[in-house]
This record gives sequence, structure tokens and C-alpha cells, in this order.
Amino acid sequence: MRTSGALIPVTVVGGYLGAGKTTLVNHLLRHNDGRRIAVAVNEFGAIPIDSDLIVGAEGDVLTLAGGCICCTFGSDLVEGLIDLAKKDTIDHILIEASGVALPAAIAQSVSLVGGLAFDAIVVVVDAETVEAMSSDRYMGDTVTRQLADADLVVVNKTDLISAAALTSLAEWLSSRAPRARSVPALFSAMSIDIVLGIGSLFAPGPVAPRHVTAGYATASLTIEHPVDARALADGLASERLNLVRAKGFVRDHRDGWMTLQVVGRRATVGPMPRGIAEQGRLVCIAHGRRLDQFAIGRLINDVRL
Repeated sequence: MRTSGALIPVTVVGGYLGAGKTTLVNHLLRHNDGRRIAVAVNEFGAIPIDSDLIVGAEGDVLTLAGGCICCTFGSDLVEGLIDLAKKDTIDHILIEASGVALPAAIAQSVSLVGGLAFDAIVVVVDAETVEAMSSDRYMGDTVTRQLADADLVVVNKTDLISAAALTSLAEWLSSRAPRARSVPALFSAMSIDIVLGIGSLFAPGPVAPRHVTAGYATASLTIEHPVDARALADGLASERLNLVRAKGFVRDHRDGWMTLQVVGRRATVGPMPRGIAEQGRLVCIAHGRRLDQFAIGRLINDVRL
């Protein structure tokens, strides 16, 4: 759950029609891990929330299971976000972009609203069709720009291509989505900690190491000494560590207690929310190979002050 006074994180989900955005959103709602998610859509028909998740409807708001909601913002996204920012019952906001939308343009709207914090751009692609779509006469430019903006690429429908083709696709995506980490999925099934960040850090008590799901590994570390928070965040975002996500609270040697977050190759550092115990801690998630906890430990020691 979000702590008192903390900004509401906002994730933009993009991708072309048929890639699996709707399936991903419904999966996150079903496996929300106790988080109260608000899904903002242009209109309800644009993203068919599974009917068994809907427990009530009033005006432009659907009440969903698990304390989640779905609401429409019509033609004015900023106005819709302002309304959501006033709610103290929301832990995370998902904005589902249309298939022809550019997620980066939508993400810019988040900075205009107080009480919100941009989390990430997640782009869903169809493993079988994404390369062809990027060359399409009508959609190619949009698909290319969606990938260029991504922090995380969910490579969906991986069962439709061979292992060799998936390896080739990963190499192709590394050049088309240079800021992102690409992760494979079937039926858009993806751990909520990958897509929406690491919510367990906001829970009271210690963070225990755990595996997120098949193909992913996590590590939790305590950081008792002051560090250069910016240098630590940048190091965690480096290619060599292969991290999909990282989040932590550390005592910066200049600015005191700070939050750092890494998604893909983007690293951010900001003030720590109120109500967090003053103990430095870091959670990292890697995909596709063993998480190198020793390398992370060396990085932490290198930025120690």
C-alpha cells in the first residue's frame, strides 16, 4: 500500500492493436498483490475489462475487485489525472494508450499534475508480428516510436515463434528499444513487480528475497552507510547488471534519505516518502540469467562515502 504523503506512481501501457495490452491490464488487475490500481482509459469500450472483475458502475467509474477502479478521461487526460490524484485510495495508476498513440506524449501529461509521479512506459508487442509491423506502410513509424520510448518491452505470444527466432528478435529489439529491457511473456502474464515497480518496499518490516516468477530472480540488500545515490542508480541501470527493475531507499551523502528507482536503463532519484523506516534497503529484479548479487554488492561499495 502507498504510504501517507507519497506520490501516486503512473505507468503508461502502449503497443499496437492486437499485441496484448488489454490482456496485460486484466492480468495485473487479477494479480494486483494487494495494490489498489486505477486504470484510466479514453472510453470503457476501448479496453474491455473482464466482466467478472466489475463489481459496480456509477457514471464514468467502474468499481473493480480488490479495491481497483477503471475510469474514463474522455478527451482531457490531464483533467482525469487531476481527479485521480485527489483520491487517497489509489496505489498506482495505469494509463492504457490506444494502439496508434505515442506513450511518451501521454507520459508528459503526468508531469503537469501534482501528486503524481511518472513510473515507466511499458510497450507490449506481438513476438510474431512486431518486425513486420515496424515496416508497415501505415503503422511502421508509430511502432518504431513506441519502441524507442519504452522502458520495458513485454514480448508477448512467444509461443508463436521458435527459440532461434526469439533470440534474433531480442537482438533486433535491443537496437529498436535502446532504453528498455525486453522480457518474454505468454498471454501477457507478467509479474506486477516487473510492470509496476517493486511495491514490497513500501510494506513494513524487512524485505525478504524471493523469486518473482519463472525466468526472474530477485535480491534484497540492506545499505547501512551513506552513498552517492545518483551514482548507485546509474550503476544499477547499466547493461552489465541486466536488471529489469530496482528500487531502494538510501541515505545520500549530500541530500539525506532518498528513493532511487531503475526501470530498463532509466534511473531516477528523488525524496523518500514520509513514513518509511530509516533503513537503507534495495530490491533488484533480473531476467534471463542469474542475478549477480556480488556485482551489485561491489557497486554499492564503490559508491560508499
